[in-house]
Amino acid sequence: MTTSNRAHTEHRYEKLTWPEINDAIELGKVCIVPCGAVEQHGPHLPLDVDIVCPTGIALGAAREVASQALVLPTVCYGYTGHVMDFPGTINTDFEHFMHQVLDITKSLAYHGFKKIILLNGHGSNMPNLDLVARRTNVETDAECILAAWWNLLTVDKGFLPRWRQSKFPGGCAHACELETSLYMYLDGDNVRKDLIKNGVISFNEEASPFNWVDLFAAGPATIISWTSSYSETGVLGEPELATPAKGREAYEEAVKQLVRFIEYFHGRPKDPRRDHHRRPPTMPIPWGQRPIG
Repeated sequence: MTTSNRAHTEHRYEKLTWPEINDAIELGKVCIVPCGAVEQHGPHLPLDVDIVCPTGIALGAAREVASQALVLPTVCYGYTGHVMDFPGTINTDFEHFMHQVLDITKSLAYHGFKKIILLNGHGSNMPNLDLVARRTNVETDAECILAAWWNLLTVDKGFLPRWRQSKFPGGCAHACELETSLYMYLDGDNVRKDLIKNGVISFNEEASPFNWVDLFAAGPATIISWTSSYSETGVLGEPELATPAKGREAYEEAVKQLVRFIEYFHGRPKDPRRDHHRRPPTMPIPWGQRPIG
């Protein structure tokens, strides 16, 4: 079966027609669903940081491997209830959020896409999206993987030590050195550069071995409650160290690693499920799991 040239070259899901979607399915394209939030990012960054960052990285990677990847329209609203003391933040109930993304992954699986990446841009989406990925994997015949864009920077173990100047823990957390740098590169005209000021995570100052947080790690027993209870400005970290050049470096590294993962995931055979019951079950699993086979 021949496929259209448009299906080979177009990396944006919504720009295809339905016959071209059939072609993309024949190519076994990996679908990337950027997931973000509308949330405060201090006085210096707009509310769309968690949308702009994963979307920019997803599109940048998919452009490089367009024959293997499609980027879906971004899920723009996420779980942000703990940030509602800061005006502008829009919260989606965590169950509504999970059901919305699960509806997307199940729709993709139904049409025939069998490889899905949830590329997250908002920290508090992570536990919710982890469950969405797990449910996709047991309730459909597709494979779904969750990745936070910032964790792509940890694949090369030497990148962050070379790149990062802010203190650990806390210098990279929210509206910080990393997010501000990347946003400066992707949409620098909308950064309020005269308002950039470092912010403190108050419980990090206690120097407890248990209760501390950073974008790349957290203590073994960390309290995550109302953002306003541990931050005066909504800035968690050291954006004063941010530069557009550092943003470009982070962008290029994240894109490079996402491309590497797409190429790996695209051709990877699915791990087979095996039923170890001595006698076959006499009823379906009640949460809608597909039968074996």
